[in-house]
Amino acid sequence: MSLTHSWIEREKKVHIQFYRRLPVVFERGAGCWLYDVEGNRYLDLVAGIAVCVLGHCHPEVVEAVKAQAEKLMHTSNLYYTIPQIELAEKLSEITGMDKFFFCNSGAEAVEASLKIARKVTGKKKFVAFTRSFHGRTMGALSVTWKEVFRKPFEPLVEPVVFAEFNDVNDLKEKVDESTAAVILEPVQGEGGINPAEEEFVNEIFELKEKYGFVVIFDEVQTGFGRTGKWFGKDHFSVEPDVMAMAKGMGAGFPVGGVGVKEEIAEKLGFSEHASTFGGNPLACSASLACIRVIEREKLVENAEKTGKYFRERLEELFGNARGLGLMLAAECENAFDVVSKALENFLLVNATSESSLRFVPPLIIGKEEVDMAIEKLSKSVR
Repeated sequence: MSLTHSWIEREKKVHIQFYRRLPVVFERGAGCWLYDVEGNRYLDLVAGIAVCVLGHCHPEVVEAVKAQAEKLMHTSNLYYTIPQIELAEKLSEITGMDKFFFCNSGAEAVEASLKIARKVTGKKKFVAFTRSFHGRTMGALSVTWKEVFRKPFEPLVEPVVFAEFNDVNDLKEKVDESTAAVILEPVQGEGGINPAEEEFVNEIFELKEKYGFVVIFDEVQTGFGRTGKWFGKDHFSVEPDVMAMAKGMGAGFPVGGVGVKEEIAEKLGFSEHASTFGGNPLACSASLACIRVIEREKLVENAEKTGKYFRERLEELFGNARGLGLMLAAECENAFDVVSKALENFLLVNATSESSLRFVPPLIIGKEEVDMAIEKLSKSVR
């Protein structure tokens, strides 16, 4: 029995089988590369599902976590801590939002966003979109479109209606006076890397003025440089009322957050939401280090530049590609088979459907790694 198979057999005995994993066991990572227990090296175009924006184990983030762990790891939110305040100040600078709440994941950030919308509007209805994905907890799942995720857990939070993504006319039919919030991914991630169109986004904000609902941008996957700008919202000339964030926020360390405009924050009060671990010193220190590296190494600019090159190479190989920055997709036959064959070629890619491959590599990726990825992909699609 191989070392890999031995670990997989051990996992089956003790882990609930919620995941359909690929047959590989990783034990370390560095930059754009992961190494399995057999010593094989894999080029990573998944990055922990758009999480490891600096690649794996960036030295500055590792050092920041080690240094903070030696000082203070947790106190709860009964008290003030310096890293949390400093992170909120930095996020205000780069997001344009005014005040923040911290949690531990994207689903938690969406949950908080939905609660905030109901509290500040006094309304109940949520409008989400076809092919949307916002998380697996009960509230986030309620605004997630795919029925296979939703059906086993109904009844969910209600009322929720789904409008056709990028369809202005259907949007107009679905929002009304009872709408608390419209929740939108600037680029749909799990739905197949579908960018929102400018006309569609502008219409959401025009309807907001008419009906008085809150606009929530789910930036969990699109944030922190992923799309070639700091946040997906920066591709448009509008500002959301509420913004959920996570994934790339901590470069691999679990951290999430919600940013709101001042007029939203003014309507929120004590004990209306909380998180025991949210905004702990370790997570905030990791996030601050992540943001510093993104700024210093100009990774937002690299996502735009290298993302454009990567898209061109994908178009050469597949005849199609879509997305923004380093959040890309390509259509092909038997995408799940391609994922398995890519693994055999020591390349990690992800499929969001039977016909769609998703590419969300670390933002540090360069042309050399892109060319290597295309070479490995070409062997995997034959």
